[in-house]
Amino acid sequence: MAWEEEKGAEILAQRLGGEVFDLAVVLGSGWGVLADQAESAVFVDYREIPGFSHVRVEGHAGRLVAGRFQGWKVLFFQGRYHLYQGFDARQVALPVRLAAALGCRRLLLTNAVGGINPAFQVGDFMYLEDHLNLLGDNPLRGEPLHPFVDLCGLYRQEFYLPLREQLQDKGITLHRGVLAAMPGPSYETPAEIHMLHRLGADVVSMSTVPEAIMGRYLGMEVVALSLIANLAAGLSPTPLSHDEVLRAGSDGARRLLDLGYGLMSLWQES
Repeated sequence: MAWEEEKGAEILAQRLGGEVFDLAVVLGSGWGVLADQAESAVFVDYREIPGFSHVRVEGHAGRLVAGRFQGWKVLFFQGRYHLYQGFDARQVALPVRLAAALGCRRLLLTNAVGGINPAFQVGDFMYLEDHLNLLGDNPLRGEPLHPFVDLCGLYRQEFYLPLREQLQDKGITLHRGVLAAMPGPSYETPAEIHMLHRLGADVVSMSTVPEAIMGRYLGMEVVALSLIANLAAGLSPTPLSHDEVLRAGSDGARRLLDLGYGLMSLWQES
């Protein structure tokens, strides 16, 4: 265990009463409403955790919320790190390493993405089945112990069909597809989106992949969910903006909760 997660786990264990947690949730842009539902919540600013920096991206609170959700003991990381902020992929995955050190064996990753697949509409959701890592970095780079991890079946798939059926009854559309991770911070060009579509990507994001790879390396079960916050470059009639991403999350708050509750119920039964 590296110094950051060892020291961070020690400090948090004292703050949180030494509890072992069931699930870690990394909250992407617009997904913070899930953490608002935590019962008996304890809030820890990222700046109090060794190795963590204050998150400066709008829509990311930059704090850890520990509490109970659907009967589980959950760590909500309300704010994530990105390569475009100047971090490397290993630093981006620090929340996952800390969660594993606190006992989490399950990892839920959330994000807001640009839709590439023409069947996807703003406000729809996607259940990740695979990814394209085009970040130019990997969180296991430099890892001395067994870094050659098999990523086949990285994202658990058995929840997709029952979850989709649950959500259909509520008028919520859940697709399944492939996420392409690009480094940002600028949005992609129309030519890049055309390339990603031809490579098999359904959506594009600037996050998620480093955390997913680290989760697999640490033996965690990984599920990832995306909110289609806008249409990708060249597909949208309006200029892309981060405000649009945050607005999509705010507008879809109730649907985000329905999705979170549905997944947790299915996962709890597995």
